[in-house]
Amino acid sequence: MAEPAVPVVGPGRDGTLSATGAEAIAGAAAAALTEVTAPRRRLGWFFWVCLGWIAVVILLAVLANVLPLPNPNYQNYSAINAGPSGAHLLGTDDLGRDILSRVIYGSRVSIIVGFGAIAIGLLLGGLPGMVAGYRRGTVDTVVNAASYVLLAFPALVAVIAIVTFWGHALWKIVLIIGIATAPLLFRLIRAATLSYANRDFVTAARTLGARDRRILAREILPNILPAIVSFSLIGVATVIVLEGTLAFLGLSVPGPTPSWGNMLNESRSYITGSQINLSLVLSPAVSMFSFLLALNLVGDRLRQHFDVTEVRL
Repeated sequence: MAEPAVPVVGPGRDGTLSATGAEAIAGAAAAALTEVTAPRRRLGWFFWVCLGWIAVVILLAVLANVLPLPNPNYQNYSAINAGPSGAHLLGTDDLGRDILSRVIYGSRVSIIVGFGAIAIGLLLGGLPGMVAGYRRGTVDTVVNAASYVLLAFPALVAVIAIVTFWGHALWKIVLIIGIATAPLLFRLIRAATLSYANRDFVTAARTLGARDRRILAREILPNILPAIVSFSLIGVATVIVLEGTLAFLGLSVPGPTPSWGNMLNESRSYITGSQINLSLVLSPAVSMFSFLLALNLVGDRLRQHFDVTEVRL
């Protein structure tokens, strides 16, 4: 039984391309073009809801001083453990302080620690990670070995020990946690840089005489930036949890400065006692949970959206 004819792509006897071959090449090119220009998946409405909630929380923290809120540290002994009312939308705590005001002002500490520590970590770990991943050789070996040494120390124990002996000032907490995150961010950015260091466009830029600084800033950084942003948002959420852990242990910013972690620490007596102030217990917990959930979902969705595969390069 004869096999079906298979069109052969190639020039004809006269040196020109046959019609069948031209059609095959045109079809392959169209398919490749369709795959290359295939649109990324949409971010979805839930992504924008989460991003909007993050923006609202940050905006409230920034504008807390100009909002019609009572002093978060003012103690009104005539309204101790009062329920929600027009004057106190979420009620008051055991010292008569407005819970809503303390929740909004308390978000400042979490936001400053979260974003500030990740910024320091990117500065200390990101730049060496890009240089090590691009240059390789001795530089990569030395810096990579240093990151392994730092990762060998338990970060949480080290942070608790340093904060205990050095102090609980806000800038000290930001600096300590930022240094603790630097090795992890170094590993991430180094791995991302390695995946692009030998790409064709980087090799072409190097062949044309571009300096290493320009290649890192103009060729590699724009490609690894989506991974940095998405992982940084997830890192901010992790740092906020770490700060809340320190506050729950009494090792974060000292009172009466409000923070979500401090409020959770103050509500422990209501969790174990007979009298329960649900607003004091739930308000900081729900605020922290919703903010962290939004950060994680936005970061993960950005990672999926900007995940560039080989076929799209």
